[in-house]
Amino acid sequence: MKLISAITRRLVIIIPYTWLLVFFLVPFGIVLKISLSEPMMAMPPYAPTIDMADGISGIIDAFRQFSFSNYLWLTEDSLYINAYISSITIAFISTLLTLLIGFPLAYGMARAPTSVRPTLLMLVILPFWTSFLIRVYAWIGILKPEGLLNQLLLAIGVVDEPLIILNTNTAVYIGIVYSYLPFMVLPIYAALEKMDYTLIEAAQDLGCPAISAFWKITFPLAIPGIVAGCLLVFIPAVGEFVIPDLLGGSRTLMIGKTLWSEFFNNRDWPVSSAVAVLLLLILVVPIMIFQQAQAKAQESGQ
Repeated sequence: MKLISAITRRLVIIIPYTWLLVFFLVPFGIVLKISLSEPMMAMPPYAPTIDMADGISGIIDAFRQFSFSNYLWLTEDSLYINAYISSITIAFISTLLTLLIGFPLAYGMARAPTSVRPTLLMLVILPFWTSFLIRVYAWIGILKPEGLLNQLLLAIGVVDEPLIILNTNTAVYIGIVYSYLPFMVLPIYAALEKMDYTLIEAAQDLGCPAISAFWKITFPLAIPGIVAGCLLVFIPAVGEFVIPDLLGGSRTLMIGKTLWSEFFNNRDWPVSSAVAVLLLLILVVPIMIFQQAQAKAQESGQ
């Protein structure tokens, strides 16, 4: 029994690390290798390529030909710098809007009667039953000048002429908030649902106003869910391609569109790989720093 238990514990550890190795580290290593290569009019469209038939000498020779010229090119071209800045800005604003909408929804779900919560959860998850692409296309019919939204606003007299929303950053914000709202609601709901609400009652019995009780008790207990929700929204929003392409139009500059253009239109695989590597570092490094700071804070608290 002890042997079986030891093997089971090792498998529990090995399986996620194997998954990470196969589906993250190996593809990342391939992309990193391409980003250090030079573009070529060939297939594959970069050089050097590692030929395992040449043995160790061939691998060493290929490594000697690697260069960081693609990364230097990204720092010299304002297009990529502006794309990174624009992507982070749009993702940050979208995450903030998603939090402002998602927190009240999650709080209302957590305070709803127990019998109603499964239905509310199903309504939050329900959009996932439809294709993501179809849902984004549906927003084109809603936001275009002759779309449903403008027809409604004109009918009730709010505006005198159709609003130009489609092919703007506003449409991108709407698309991202709508698409990623469940990723914000569910973690916050999971944190609030486990909360002991007798703490609020005790605080109010001791004379604490409802607003103060919320900020001193409810909000701190919801912080783990808020952090998880913000990361789940911000990370994919930075590299989003479909929503900016369909709702933002050609004037919306985001790194996902730039990467797609370099890869498929210009066929510059090394530069597009360098764009992807830098995007990953921009996202992963701050998360690692945050996790280390959080771990140190927990250790000091203990």
